[in-house]
Order: sequence, then C-alpha cells, then structure tokens
Amino acid sequence: MEKKNQSIGVFIIASAIIWAIVIIGCSLKLKGTECFNEIVYIISTGATLHLIFIWGPLAVLFKKIKNNNVDGS
Repeated sequence: MEKKNQSIGVFIIASAIIWAIVIIGCSLKLKGTECFNEIVYIISTGATLHLIFIWGPLAVLFKKIKNNNVDGS
C-alpha cells in the first residue's frame, strides 16, 4: 500500500510541474501582447480536461485507498 501512496504523490507533483510550465510559458509568450484573451480559452480547456482525466480517476483511487484502510483496520 505504501508504494501506491508514493506513486500517487508522483502524479500530483508531475501534474503541478506540468501546469506550472504551461502557465509560465504562456505568460512569457503573451507578455506585452493583446493575445491573452485568446489564450485564456486554451488554458481553461486544458485545465478542465486535466481535472476530468487526471484528478477524476485519482479521486476514485483515493476513495478506494481510504475504504481499504478503513476496512483493513
């Protein structure tokens, strides 16, 4: 069970690093331009898809781990 908890942590950290790079990259590229309004839609779509496809399954996994810990105690 310890290994699963560590792998979940890796996903969380990787997710944060990826989104930090995306946001910093977009802000650097848009610095001083009027394109920000166009890019906001791309970033919000990416964030929404990220929540659905990454955090949705992770939430299910967290719930299973919690239920296994409660049942196994």
